[in-house]
Amino acid sequence: MIERDLVIVGGGPAGMTAAVSAHKNGAKDILILERDQRLGGILNQCIHTGFGLNYFKEILTGPEYADRFIKKVADIPEIEVSLMSFVVDLTKDKTLTYLKPGVMEVVKAKTLIMATGCREKTREMVHIAGTRPAGVFPAGLAQKLINIEGLLPGKEAVIVGSGDIGLIMARRFTLEGAKVKCVIEIQKQSRGLIRNIVQCLDDFDIPIYYCHKISKIYGKDRVEKVGVIKVDENFIELPGTEFEIECDTVLISVGLIPENELIEMAGVAMDRKTNAPISHEVNKTSIPGLFVCGNAFKVYDLADSVSRDSEKAGVLAAEYLKGLK
Repeated sequence: MIERDLVIVGGGPAGMTAAVSAHKNGAKDILILERDQRLGGILNQCIHTGFGLNYFKEILTGPEYADRFIKKVADIPEIEVSLMSFVVDLTKDKTLTYLKPGVMEVVKAKTLIMATGCREKTREMVHIAGTRPAGVFPAGLAQKLINIEGLLPGKEAVIVGSGDIGLIMARRFTLEGAKVKCVIEIQKQSRGLIRNIVQCLDDFDIPIYYCHKISKIYGKDRVEKVGVIKVDENFIELPGTEFEIECDTVLISVGLIPENELIEMAGVAMDRKTNAPISHEVNKTSIPGLFVCGNAFKVYDLADSVSRDSEKAGVLAAEYLKGLK
């Protein structure tokens, strides 16, 4: 087992920002563990613009935004990056076990920053009835299939939920030649940014049905259609309002969950409703020297806000290290 001053789990915008900030504030022995083959996190698949306006005062795509931090990390010799490194265990004393191709490593961190991001809620979490055919995707997975793998998941799509990823994918599907039949939103208004409603739906004449829900998914081998029904203010279905929409693809965009199973494993006090650490101060947890930043701490609307708050995590980690000396 080796010991490092600062270990950061996650090489997305939060983890990279925290690493650069920690180094700027005095940390000199930093290890970033990233499970993917490259740094950048989810931004690598977000090829649309809308990033960087607040933080860099420029309009950037996701990969361009990530590249700014990748270059900053590369210019700092004291920051070591270990790619394809998947953390499988974390203890209260900040000892991590992680897997790399062909080897298992154990590292003890004097201080630790978890920047593990979040994952999408699934169809099962919103209790959509029906069969289980091919063609049902989380919106973020569909984004990866198109933007990274070059695969179009379907030709006629219905999007469940008006989260930002779902709205952006409505536009992306349309630009790739697919037909987006509509967006179904159970609330009275969208949870996405206004700019995404305008640029992704209004500009492409894609309808959105507020106060509606998907009642059932139909299909044997592949999605064939969905049942839609209107709901009241208590989300109770209103009889006589049912209708069906033919489609071969259903995208689920109903929210995100912080990816925090590791800190829960270590004994961090958790909020069961949000799956985030209980904290009265940004980035802090109930375990001294263990910090959480980015979407693992709370789900942000903007990557710029992630970077802003993750800088604070780097400062906190550097100050903690100084206090150990």
